[in-house]
Amino acid sequence: MRKKARFHSLKKLRVRQDWSRWSLYSIAKVAQPSTANRTFFQQKWTAKAVTRAYHGEHIREKQWKHTFRRNLPAVVPMDHKYLARYNGSEQASGRGSGADTVDKPRIPPMTPYMQMTYFPLERRLDSAIFRSLFASSVRQARQFVVHGQVKVNGKKIPYPGYMLNPGDMFQVNPSSVMFATGAPKTRSSVKRKIDLEKKATRAAENTTRAPPPSDVVAPPVRDEPTPVELKKHMQDLMKSVEEVLSEDANVKAKDKQKFRALRQTIRKSISLWKTANPETISTLDTQFDFLKAQLSRAQPPFSPSPALTTTPSPIYNELAPAPTLSEDEEVALRKAFDKLKLETETTSKWNKRDSSAPYATPWRPRDYMNAFAFIPRYLEVNQNICAAVYLRHPVARPGLAEVPTPFPVETGQLAFTWYLRRR
Repeated sequence: MRKKARFHSLKKLRVRQDWSRWSLYSIAKVAQPSTANRTFFQQKWTAKAVTRAYHGEHIREKQWKHTFRRNLPAVVPMDHKYLARYNGSEQASGRGSGADTVDKPRIPPMTPYMQMTYFPLERRLDSAIFRSLFASSVRQARQFVVHGQVKVNGKKIPYPGYMLNPGDMFQVNPSSVMFATGAPKTRSSVKRKIDLEKKATRAAENTTRAPPPSDVVAPPVRDEPTPVELKKHMQDLMKSVEEVLSEDANVKAKDKQKFRALRQTIRKSISLWKTANPETISTLDTQFDFLKAQLSRAQPPFSPSPALTTTPSPIYNELAPAPTLSEDEEVALRKAFDKLKLETETTSKWNKRDSSAPYATPWRPRDYMNAFAFIPRYLEVNQNICAAVYLRHPVARPGLAEVPTPFPVETGQLAFTWYLRRR
């Protein structure tokens, strides 16, 4: 496996087909090679080197030479209005006499044929997977194919160099796509988070174990609790909700849904315990008390469990007294519960926290992805099922070449000339 420091060298820039900050930097610095003190052979060799570093660097040079084609596909758009108005003689009108036509036809832009030098590589299965945004690099797409994560027309194809034909549909395993395009789960970030939690817990234990001596004036009592105490209070509140859901069999289904929504909110708050504040904790306690009061009114013969009859913690007594809710407040709080339930149903089905997933959860796009997030015209992609259809072969049009490349036309022309002599 190649090292990134060597594969993405900042001294000798090479643009690569992957989503990384090194590729983004290399694309920003790419320019036309200097031709002042170089021979034509050196110019062609340099153009070949920089273009091959981007197009198909994962395949051998001999294999690419067998794939190379001297015929570059291109199309000419036919404008029916122009064909109905002119018959071709207008192109020679006034030639030799200096006369200009009144309705002079528009000159079409130049067709960049030389940008199509590497069009045969776009038919490869691994390149099509990368172009469809199903992998963060061509080498990763190649790995998916070899590991059997890709199907072509419903059949598993383990060959990365499989040449697609127009109309072929290929599909990648959705979990592999989420792993490839999602933010990676780095062990350093997880370890740093655990170390910070241990450090905060150790600091809290040291403050509680070391009482001040009798001859030393004690510090003033804190009015607000520490984040560690708030986290402990949220954990106790979570246990109370869990007891209500597990022990109380007479709780109705609708009430259970509300308690589950409250449990989801508390769980999110516990994950952000470092930024917790007393107002957030008092709001959660208010919601829990409202649910308890609602249960007691709806089910008078029901004897609540100890989870419902537990007294609030000292932290809760210091933050906010037990509130008495009016009818308007109950309606507003019920609307908040319905909104929280809707958000929980829509977001937690697929994008929930999962420690066993090989990518960071909740899922978010990989860094530096937006600069490379484009899909060529010859592919029709469905991101919902991680499948795409290879519509046709890429072609060159006036002013546009459908093969994505970061290099100018002159560089592509020199590279095409290099391989044209060695075919």
